[in-house]
Amino acid sequence: MDQVQHLVLDPLKPYLVPVTSSLPAPVNDLALNLLGEACHSALLLDLDVTSHPECVSLAISKALGIGIIAAASIVKVPQIIKLVRSQSSEGLSFTSYLLETASFVITLAYNMRNGFPFSTYGETSLIAVQDVVISVLILVYSKRTAQAGAFLVAVGSAVYALMVSDTLVSDAQMTNLQAGAGGLSIASKLPQILTIWQQGGTGQLSAFAVFNYLFGSLSRIYTTLQEVDDKLILYGFVAGFALNAILAAQVLYYWNSPTTAGHGKEVDTTTTNATNSNTPKKLQGVGQKGTKAALATEEALKTNARNVKNSSPSTSPRPGSSSGRRRG
Repeated sequence: MDQVQHLVLDPLKPYLVPVTSSLPAPVNDLALNLLGEACHSALLLDLDVTSHPECVSLAISKALGIGIIAAASIVKVPQIIKLVRSQSSEGLSFTSYLLETASFVITLAYNMRNGFPFSTYGETSLIAVQDVVISVLILVYSKRTAQAGAFLVAVGSAVYALMVSDTLVSDAQMTNLQAGAGGLSIASKLPQILTIWQQGGTGQLSAFAVFNYLFGSLSRIYTTLQEVDDKLILYGFVAGFALNAILAAQVLYYWNSPTTAGHGKEVDTTTTNATNSNTPKKLQGVGQKGTKAALATEEALKTNARNVKNSSPSTSPRPGSSSGRRRG
């Protein structure tokens, strides 16, 4: 840090300090709220990273948190687009998204009740909404529309009980739920990992979402260590990172593999059988008779040609014939 201060920041201070000291009010207020007064003065007004080294770690954590929240707003949009375009939920596990949604709703409520900084958990709200959309699409494309409606009712009831009402769930119960949410987060990855392994491919699973999850969970380990002194949350992120790494490895392994082992053969066989079965038997019989008639006609023509050749008189004069005698 000393070298960065002396070699980079000190020479640039005359040019940067006027800019950082006159930031627009909304930007300055946001930085003040995120960093606190001491770190705000040290990093932005004085451009000093040596007097308060802890402020550098805090600033990195805040930047990562904001970046994760920004990425979370679109992290599962590619997955939603793939589902809508394909009209198929192949390769996706509804159980996985159900467990993940439950885990995120509980984690969001737990962080809100404890008053933790929004930058340490904000993405859970955005991802939870996208998980609900994906879960509904999976059920609809699996011809389970009634279950999709029941799922929406269950999610709405959970949100009301955990976040809106102050009496339905006590603080002690909320702590127990958060301990279980870590297990739900871990369990939510297992059905998806199993589905990919069973089908021999990733189907409609979005690689963009998987790798964003991997890097996001790794970043959350860092931000939790820096800003949140809660082992329940930390262990959940560590376990989530391990399982996200397995999913990412599966995506790489099955990158060029078909969605389901033997799927191509099944499609070819089905197409051939469907073509044969869709052809009327009467037309098939007509075609067979027509082929036999054509062969019989061709054979008859050949036979007639041979008979005509054998029975036709020779054009050369035969010995002893009247035409060959001389008149005396």
